[in-house]
Amino acid sequence: MTGARSWPLFVRIFALMLLTVLLVQLLNFAAVLLIPPPTPVIYSTNRIATVMRSGTDPTGLLVARSSHTPPPSVDDPRDRRLAQLIAADLAVPAASVTVDGHRYGPPMMVGAFRAPIPMGGPPPRFALDNALFGSFAVSLKVAPGTWRVVRPAGGATGPWRMRIILWFVVAMAVAAPIAWALARRVAKPIGLFAAAAERLGRDPRAAPLPVRGPPEIAEAANAFNVMQGRLNRYVEDRTMLIAAVAHDLRTPLMRLALRLEKAPDAIRQASEDDIQEMSSRIGAAMAFVRDMTRHASRQRLDLRSLAESITDDFGDRGAQVTLAPGGPLTMEGDMPALKALLANLVDNAIKYAGSAEIRLSRANGSVVVEVADDGPGLDQRDLDQAFEPFFRAERSRNRDTGGSGLGLASVRAVARAHGGDAVIENRAEGGLMARVTLPG
Repeated sequence: MTGARSWPLFVRIFALMLLTVLLVQLLNFAAVLLIPPPTPVIYSTNRIATVMRSGTDPTGLLVARSSHTPPPSVDDPRDRRLAQLIAADLAVPAASVTVDGHRYGPPMMVGAFRAPIPMGGPPPRFALDNALFGSFAVSLKVAPGTWRVVRPAGGATGPWRMRIILWFVVAMAVAAPIAWALARRVAKPIGLFAAAAERLGRDPRAAPLPVRGPPEIAEAANAFNVMQGRLNRYVEDRTMLIAAVAHDLRTPLMRLALRLEKAPDAIRQASEDDIQEMSSRIGAAMAFVRDMTRHASRQRLDLRSLAESITDDFGDRGAQVTLAPGGPLTMEGDMPALKALLANLVDNAIKYAGSAEIRLSRANGSVVVEVADDGPGLDQRDLDQAFEPFFRAERSRNRDTGGSGLGLASVRAVARAHGGDAVIENRAEGGLMARVTLPG
């Protein structure tokens, strides 16, 4: 939905985060209401003394073990009084018993579980003042360096703690999909822009981004589409300027040719050769511009069949062109442009080396086209400029057989228009290797 009824993206993110926090708080509130606090098991000093004496607890709630580690010193008056009561039950000196009850729990909990006192009678002996609960340890010295320690059998993770952990897992399971949806919602527009930028690099005339979604996303998509249109107009304006200049140069060249008819033969012959060369370059430039501005129609095609037709065409003219065997190689591309790319590479190899060898392969998800020759090769400084328009390596190539210098420039332009690239390098065994990489 677009327009005034669409909420801004930051409002959607804020509302989703607020909803997530509210949902988690509701789960916590439900945990407080539905999961009752644990009721501690209260152990009297008589029961502790019984387990200490027998070494076992029939209920399994208390465990007695031997230890060679001295118990910690006790400073709490209540712990010392409980130790005296247990020692009296065991008929042992009070110094032989140590109570470590520093983990009883808060006093509020102690008061909550205090045993009731009957009206008109003495208080019962079994009250929380004379009992232990929670996590405690009672030590009895049975021999020099040996103590019998009694403590609750339950570990740190009791049933109540397990319920709290389970509730926390449930809360995370509920919040995780919301967080995932939020992250996906935020990251999706970024992914769309990244894909659009990559598509623009492959094909400047690709379809514009759809303008929909929250106002920020729609505004960004509209700005991207405007930028794409401006880039296309910028390139087209400069390309058409070159085409117009090339076209207008034909008229003065024609007037020069007419005036040279009355010139001496030697001057006329040399001038006509120069005019002919200039006309050829102008024609090549206009053809280059025409190919670059032509609206491309992408379709699935078999690149090997295209290479076979190029090989047959040059073979019919008597040129020596070979195509390495292999299976079909399908890709999406502009058939006329790819055919011109292959023809330019093969024609370039034949002009300067007399033969060409074509190899097609697929590597890392890309289609690789290699055209090799057995010519003299190029200097390294010429390899860096080989794809520049109108560049001709005069040091190692014959000027009389050279072209206009736009063949390799056209090859790279077609390759980059398809989202690939083209390079040229010297072969170790001699000659040149032109390599074009195209998206598969």
